[in-house]
Amino acid sequence: MRYAVVIEKGPTSYGAYVPDLPGCVAVGSSVAEVRKLIAEAVPLHLEGLREDGLSMPDPITARRHGEASE
Repeated sequence: MRYAVVIEKGPTSYGAYVPDLPGCVAVGSSVAEVRKLIAEAVPLHLEGLREDGLSMPDPITARRHGEASE
């Protein structure tokens, strides 16, 4: 399954989260680092769900980029 990941720039770092996997988050000092960390976090999160006897949620978040007018 493929899950959407949101990456946001904060004042001093970058954060990432997976809307369809509440609690699956990562923080890094660069986009590259946070991408690596969230890529590692997703399988660990899913493994934890399985170990707790919970089902893996279906990915339902859609991704779309919007245009901003000036």
